[in-house]
Amino acid sequence: MLFDRLKRFLIVLEGAERGSPAAFSPGQAVVGRVVLELAAAARCGALRLRALGAARVHWTESRSAGSSTAYTQSYSDQVEFLSHRDTLLAPPDNGEVTVLQAGRHEFPFTFQLPETLATSFEGKHGSVRYWVKAKLHRPWATVKKVKKEFTVIEPIDINTPALLAPQAGAKEKLARAWYCNRGQVSVSAKIDRKGYTPGEVIPIFAEIDNCTNRAVVPKAAIIQTQTFVARGSKKQKKSVVTSIVGDSIAAGKREVWHGRALKIPPVGPSILQCRIIQVEYSLKVCVDIPGTSKLLLELPLVIGTIPLHPFGSRTSSVSSQYSVTLDWLSSIPEQPEAPPEYSAVVPSPTAEQSLAPPCRGELGAVLEGPFFAYIQEFRFRPPPLYSEIDPNPPSDGIRPRCMTC
Repeated sequence: MLFDRLKRFLIVLEGAERGSPAAFSPGQAVVGRVVLELAAAARCGALRLRALGAARVHWTESRSAGSSTAYTQSYSDQVEFLSHRDTLLAPPDNGEVTVLQAGRHEFPFTFQLPETLATSFEGKHGSVRYWVKAKLHRPWATVKKVKKEFTVIEPIDINTPALLAPQAGAKEKLARAWYCNRGQVSVSAKIDRKGYTPGEVIPIFAEIDNCTNRAVVPKAAIIQTQTFVARGSKKQKKSVVTSIVGDSIAAGKREVWHGRALKIPPVGPSILQCRIIQVEYSLKVCVDIPGTSKLLLELPLVIGTIPLHPFGSRTSSVSSQYSVTLDWLSSIPEQPEAPPEYSAVVPSPTAEQSLAPPCRGELGAVLEGPFFAYIQEFRFRPPPLYSEIDPNPPSDGIRPRCMTC
């Protein structure tokens, strides 16, 4: 029987490392092969392949109706992203079966992923999964099946204006205990941008004013919120990804965070485009107030997959510095000036010192890198080509220059 002669039956995907699933992007081609090893010649029927991808959610909730009666309500939904079928080995048209000789047989396959797919995900009440399944039909025997999962990562580029915009907020809270007013606590926080990638450090700029008569403790944390939707109902699960604790702030004092670092650990990217599953992130700055509830300030985050381009995070700040320190660039004429007199070309020692290019220390960090060379190119423009025709004819009352001198 084929069952006794079948040594190996598996699916191999290109790009997959040993022990880990292959990763693909939406729109990419998935290339692989089905491997079949036989110890002896055997009769085989059809070999069919199917690729599937779907998001599924499911959870149950207990409902009470009266004092003693209770029932359970189930919620579930599914969204299919991928469905591909292929026949790798078809039976002959005459109704006979195919005889495969002993040894290794490989059946290649390829299929294209759709342009829009959700990132693979495993959650408490749902998942987004992709897999390839092969079925080997055999005469007078059960169907042999093999399954191979793969990962899809939807690219999220944080180099977009919406994700590069700074995020800021402020909140205040009146601390009360037993109807006594103990003062007010306020917090304001700001981060450079909305989009980050795992491994990056978020610098937190914050001010915490403690106007109460007790010490308070500031904290910051990255929160992941998983939202599952089915039949018009929602189920959420929140978890702390990472957190930091600041120093205690005495009564009547103020604490300032000058870019307090909070590193993002390895986490999955945000899922924002799936109808039934969403994964969102936020930065929460909170203040623990003794005797009352916490003061919470939440700033939205998006965890992406494409990291920040070089100098991307400094685009707005550097541009503002150019407008302040490099205003003289706007005075450069579009047309080159006429050749100067010989006496003007040979400067005095004082003029030589004034015409020397500025050192980088004087101009600051703005002129570091290739931009410094870009400015120098304008400062030392080559002289215009010689011509018998003056490109800048003198106006009335000015002595014309002798072009033959």
